[in-house]
Amino acid sequence: MAGRRVNVNVGVLGHIDSGKTALARALSTTASTAAFDKQPQSRERGITLDLGFSCFSVPLPARLRPAPLGAEPEPEPGAEPRLQVTLVDCPGHASLIRTIIGGAQIIDLMMLVIDVTKGMQTQSAECLVIGQIACQKLVVVLNKIDLLPEGKRQAAIDKMTKKMQKTLENTKFRGAPIIPVAARPGGPDAPETEAPQGIAELIEVVRKVKSMQMFHTPVTSAVQGDRLGICVTQFDPKLLERGLVCAPESLHTVHAALVSVEKIPYFRGSLQTKAKFHITVGHETVMGRVMFFSPAPDSFDHEPVLDSFDFSQEYLFQEQYLCPGSVPAETDRGEADSRVGQASEGRCPRQQWALVEFEKPVTCPRLCLVIGSRLDADIHANTCRLAFHGVLLHGLEDKNYAESALPTLRVYKLKHKHGIVERVASAPSPRRS
Repeated sequence: MAGRRVNVNVGVLGHIDSGKTALARALSTTASTAAFDKQPQSRERGITLDLGFSCFSVPLPARLRPAPLGAEPEPEPGAEPRLQVTLVDCPGHASLIRTIIGGAQIIDLMMLVIDVTKGMQTQSAECLVIGQIACQKLVVVLNKIDLLPEGKRQAAIDKMTKKMQKTLENTKFRGAPIIPVAARPGGPDAPETEAPQGIAELIEVVRKVKSMQMFHTPVTSAVQGDRLGICVTQFDPKLLERGLVCAPESLHTVHAALVSVEKIPYFRGSLQTKAKFHITVGHETVMGRVMFFSPAPDSFDHEPVLDSFDFSQEYLFQEQYLCPGSVPAETDRGEADSRVGQASEGRCPRQQWALVEFEKPVTCPRLCLVIGSRLDADIHANTCRLAFHGVLLHGLEDKNYAESALPTLRVYKLKHKHGIVERVASAPSPRRS
């Protein structure tokens, strides 16, 4: 009988040509049909075009095993519990950011692969931003150390390690482990005679988070995040590209949504109401138009609520997302400035929202991750294309939501009228009788 398996999903992300697929291949003992660029288009172009899945397993560490109850018999041969690591190899090309975001949402831990000879690159930075949004744990892998001159190798590794530590200093991944490796010594065209370097150390670092899933092992049930192979008789798999398996009523198709939003600080542009963004919800990316709004000024300091939306409250329309130092566009330097222009003094609301209207409906669960991007930006520019992220608090399922649902959204605008006094007439004197 097969032993118990504890699974962790590990995303392998990084800039194109940083060696992600080579690293996954060096770590893996079992590969899925999508692993290691088996698609004809991937082989032709020499890059990863879709998510690839592979895995390896090691004995389950003692701290992850349940406490024994009395005297337990020794496990049968082959029934030893295992820790299984499922690797999710994400594309590195900038044009495939939709696939990268989708892959990041199913992982427990992220490996950020860095070409040690080049350091952080544009897509490395975008992957780090995605990791901060969608993941809780990070391991940095400095790959291609075999390309460093042997006499200066350790000094170069130490220098890049310090650079990466500084990069992570102001993120939630401060202090994350940084492991130097050579996943494919000599490069992709070199003969596979030289063993990879640093892989054992990397595997040792990856034993530290857990999830539940079976890989290539018969199961009778599955949970969110599991990767399954399902046999469906009399069905042509070519007719299905990617879908969702879910419990009844857990997913809803929505035409618009109310989202709690937070701007990604590395995005250089402003977030304007009525602007269009690429909105990623789950594995779907569609165009959407946004309208930003905030609490009333006297509620700027209220604690954020990330599990529901209160339709009974009044909200203040904003021409743009409020950042420290910004002033709402509908205010002037008069009385309204003292009421709403608190942002000009560095005070911003602790929570802001957006009404996102999708160009085509999307199917997603409530409270799912939402990411807004400008994917039409120049992929060669050294800029972050990820603009904001948030949580979908309420979906509008009615196609005619503008008439049926939006009137219940109590968003108001501050309006001001200005005039000039041309003449002041004194009051007439009372008549004497």
